[in-house]
Amino acid sequence: MTRDPEPGGAFVFDLVDDAEGPADPSGGAGAGGSDDGPGDRAADGPGAEGEGAGPVQPPARDRGRYLRVVGPVAALLAVVLGTGLAVEGVRDGARMERVREVPGGVVDLSVPLEQTWEWRGDVGPEQTADDWPMTVVAVLGGSIVFPSDEDVVALDPASGDLLWTVPLGDNPICGPLGAVHWGEVTARRLTCVAGPPLARVARVIEADGTVSAERTLDAADDARYGSVRPGPDGLLVRARRVGPPDAVDVSAARCTDDGCTGTVEDGRDLTLRAEEVGTGEVRWTVTVPFRPTGADLCTGWYESSWSGGNQNRTYDSTIDAESFGGTVTDGLVQLQGCGVESAVTPDGVVFGLDQDPGTWGVTDLRGGGYAVFEGDGRTVLRDAAGDVVGETEGYLTQATADDGTAPEVLLTTTEEERSAVEPDGTTLWTDDTAGVWQLFLARVGRTAVVQTMAGLEGLDLRTGETLWETVDSEQVGFGVRAFTDGRFVMLSDMFGGGPAMRVVDPVSGDVLWERALPGADVRTGPWADPDSALVAVAGHVVQITAGGVRGLG
Repeated sequence: MTRDPEPGGAFVFDLVDDAEGPADPSGGAGAGGSDDGPGDRAADGPGAEGEGAGPVQPPARDRGRYLRVVGPVAALLAVVLGTGLAVEGVRDGARMERVREVPGGVVDLSVPLEQTWEWRGDVGPEQTADDWPMTVVAVLGGSIVFPSDEDVVALDPASGDLLWTVPLGDNPICGPLGAVHWGEVTARRLTCVAGPPLARVARVIEADGTVSAERTLDAADDARYGSVRPGPDGLLVRARRVGPPDAVDVSAARCTDDGCTGTVEDGRDLTLRAEEVGTGEVRWTVTVPFRPTGADLCTGWYESSWSGGNQNRTYDSTIDAESFGGTVTDGLVQLQGCGVESAVTPDGVVFGLDQDPGTWGVTDLRGGGYAVFEGDGRTVLRDAAGDVVGETEGYLTQATADDGTAPEVLLTTTEEERSAVEPDGTTLWTDDTAGVWQLFLARVGRTAVVQTMAGLEGLDLRTGETLWETVDSEQVGFGVRAFTDGRFVMLSDMFGGGPAMRVVDPVSGDVLWERALPGADVRTGPWADPDSALVAVAGHVVQITAGGVRGLG
């Protein structure tokens, strides 16, 4: 009989002897009682060796025992082989279903990806020639969603079919949207604001394209509470500077053609307010107090102001202590600006108020909670309410692509060492690999693929052992994105000199296949196709450009 294996183990067979059989009708002993072995045969006649010899047959007195042994064993082997294949099929099916739900998850990377469909049209908000080319989209449910002209469009990642369209109106802005090169693109729902300046309409769009909330905004609220932006989880957020204009003190700051030095000692605070789209009810309001800030961080370095204007001027030698910008994901509103650098959760929890601007950062952890890197070199792990659940030395990173298996492992780095930690900060191991900068590209089970300043590295997450490494830093750009099907890892290098798609075995580092993107030449060096990138949607790879979308499979 068989015994079920442990997950990933082999099948186990228990061989059981037959019970004592009946007496042979010819007068010989029953099964197990013959003096002749089971291999005995007649010396002559059919079955003897030589011309015309047929298959070896057991003697008549043992044929019953032979059939009792061989027949069940053959049947057992057939059942076991079939069961093994069935179990393997179930496991593979479970793997495919699992990777459909995880970041960077792709159903199959074992064969080169080819273009399977194409949709042509504008992708992302309207941009000027001076803007950095950036495609912003959202993965909403199982579809790829993006603004296109005056609409929001959703496509089926498997077929490219148009799933739904929501007309918005003039000058639409939607969020949370992610720049596919840099940030998180997954969202539960979208908030969009569109229409003429005095009659802007806010809408919440669900994953199936239905509008679950809608309100015409009061234009006077912009002056009272600040410019409006789409917020996380179906909210609107407004922000503005508060306090007397003469509160700004730039006397200790100096600017030359080479940049700004010194400190902006005082300035105005910032108030951030979250509203329900449908009713206008205020969910929460927080005030971020001004903190003294290095003059080099008060030059309007962020890409766009909160009011939506693009930073097309050069601010390197000009103090701008008033403007501010921000990025919105489903888990955080991150504020940038002179003296008010901070992050706010969808529930109004504020991070960074006790940190010096420019020395800290916060990451929204996929497993729940937040990792706050503090200026003293620690990462503090906090839950959704902001309470501390653990801490670790160094800068903490999570895998950009993960196969969804347990247990989850995170990596931290300092100038002297690297560690693997659990989500509560418990250290699993530490080695002497130095270097603060490294990118945790992918986790496949207990194996990691990491990008360092030197190149790529395969890492055993159980021990810290380096499994393989490549020293090709000039061929690996800093904009690498990773994908996994739970067996292999695909690296998409849109900015380096390497191929746009390279699939490796995470354990050995062997390259399974590599190629350029459809419709593109082999990589020609840094900054090739900066407006094109790949994203995983419900297990499918989708190529996003400013002028259209392609499915790869």
